[in-house]
Amino acid sequence: MSGDLLRVENLRTHFHTQAGVVRAVDGVDLNIAPGRTLGVVGESGCGKSVTALSVMRLIDHPGRIEAGSKILFGERDLAELEEDELQRIRGNDISMIFQEPMTSLNPVYTVGDQIAEAVQLHQRVGAHKATERAVEMMRLVGIPSPDRRVRDYPHQMSGGMRQRVMIAMALSCNPKLLIADEPTTALDVTIQAQILELMKELRDRLGMAIMLITHDLGVVAEMADDVAVMYAGRVVERGPVEAIFNSPQHPYTEALLHSIPVLGMTQAEPLKVIRGMVPSPLNWPGGCRFATRCDYTFDRCLKEDPPLLEAGVQRSACWLCEKGPRNSTGLEVPA
Repeated sequence: MSGDLLRVENLRTHFHTQAGVVRAVDGVDLNIAPGRTLGVVGESGCGKSVTALSVMRLIDHPGRIEAGSKILFGERDLAELEEDELQRIRGNDISMIFQEPMTSLNPVYTVGDQIAEAVQLHQRVGAHKATERAVEMMRLVGIPSPDRRVRDYPHQMSGGMRQRVMIAMALSCNPKLLIADEPTTALDVTIQAQILELMKELRDRLGMAIMLITHDLGVVAEMADDVAVMYAGRVVERGPVEAIFNSPQHPYTEALLHSIPVLGMTQAEPLKVIRGMVPSPLNWPGGCRFATRCDYTFDRCLKEDPPLLEAGVQRSACWLCEKGPRNSTGLEVPA
């Protein structure tokens, strides 16, 4: 698609261990347009966080991004850039909010110093101007009395406030793309709702794109414009959020949606679960990687790996969609 801010093509990130090659991300394709939010969803172990870290080029040894992978940010392929070029992009054009605000902040520096450090590094301003920017960003994300709290240490703040500090730090240099990896995982539901509302408000105000990594489909329904569903190191379905929720084309997406508890269920009604487990990335199965857990499996699924096929406004890696969209039942996305 032309006009994409980020386009990932055939991303493969493998970890070369003594036990063998762990193919954590194994051929991911996705794209994000300016000003839009892409929700990346799937079970634990599907490769969501490794995909996000790969975009930032933050994969540690023994992991590496394999040859042939493309991470196109505008006109630049991040997979080919040297470290000094990446340093100018990270935190400036692309920022990331990590999963755990409790452990992502340095406990021996004030939160103001940590925000100001990012500003000084990327915007080449003095310490006083950087601190003013830190106060401004803390006010923007709704931290009360920012002139005073800029001198607080992380342990003096609640989990919700620390996550706001992480968002302030990530947005301090006005990035074009914000990658948020499970940004509300460690927070209670009230604070979670506040953080999601804040991210939506800042996205609309600043015009940035967001790549939202989560296993929470409720968060996706609330936040995302588009969805990429990951399974076993690959994207198995992608499309607009309403279409994905209302008419999922991949059986894995359908199973994920049906596993959500519905308000009004009685104790007599069993929760729907996806049988089995995500296979090991040390030894992905042949054919469709979801075939052994799927309710619709037929012979071809076990022998041939389906590509992403057009299914209306969606694309689905399922042989059932070879001739177009299939009939399926999903959930209604709340307005």
